[in-house]
Amino acid sequence: MIRRLWLVGCGNMAGAMLGRWLATGTLDPADVLVVNRGDRALPGGVAQMRSLPDGPLPDAVLLAMKPQQIDEVAAVHGRRLAGVPMLISILAGVEEDVLARRFAARSVVRAMPNLPVEIGKGVVALHSGSADERDRAAASALMAPLGLVEWIPADRFNLVTALAGSGPGFLYRYIDAVAAAGAALGLPADMAARLALATVEGAAILAAAADVAPAALADRVASPGGSTRKGLDVLDQDAALVRLLTDTLAAATARNAEMAAAAR
Repeated sequence: MIRRLWLVGCGNMAGAMLGRWLATGTLDPADVLVVNRGDRALPGGVAQMRSLPDGPLPDAVLLAMKPQQIDEVAAVHGRRLAGVPMLISILAGVEEDVLARRFAARSVVRAMPNLPVEIGKGVVALHSGSADERDRAAASALMAPLGLVEWIPADRFNLVTALAGSGPGFLYRYIDAVAAAGAALGLPADMAARLALATVEGAAILAAAADVAPAALADRVASPGGSTRKGLDVLDQDAALVRLLTDTLAAATARNAEMAAAAR
């Protein structure tokens, strides 16, 4: 099990993960250390420093700086981290072998969380070619309080990053678009925004609890010849919505591949 954790860098995503771990008792603040260039607001009891301390290594180290800083961080901290049992990276586009060449950890795990981990409703994609069964179990247990945990093959990691990691951003844009459409057709903008957000929230909760696919739920809403069906006809014509989202995910996946190439 992972009890002691060092974080190298602590941006918004790592901060969301840390807050959830502490709130659920997964980690004790006294067992967490954040190493950052500058102080940031952290939960009470979490120490932050400018450099890694001497003494025993923790159970795991989470790399949470910007991907472009990997060489700098490796030069500064790589020797100190040699032999750490597990190195977990949330650096977008940085592949496992790139991490392994720069950090001599016993095992390396790539993780891609999304923003709802803050409330325990996120997705965490994991991949490792070096972790044994025990390490994989430890990584899964650490991530479990954050939401859905999925182990992903290396050749699908960029795509999953686009779908789940970037997905909340695309969904937030959809919520704004529905609200804007309502306002364009005559609703007060603030009312349209409230209605759009509440509609998506309720629909998502229902879909998560349902024993049928979302497509079946859509059919339950849409009676033949009714208004919902007319709206769905627009989204379904020539697979317009599927094509739009396929292009969206493809663009994000391609960018992940570009960042991976740059990190090599």
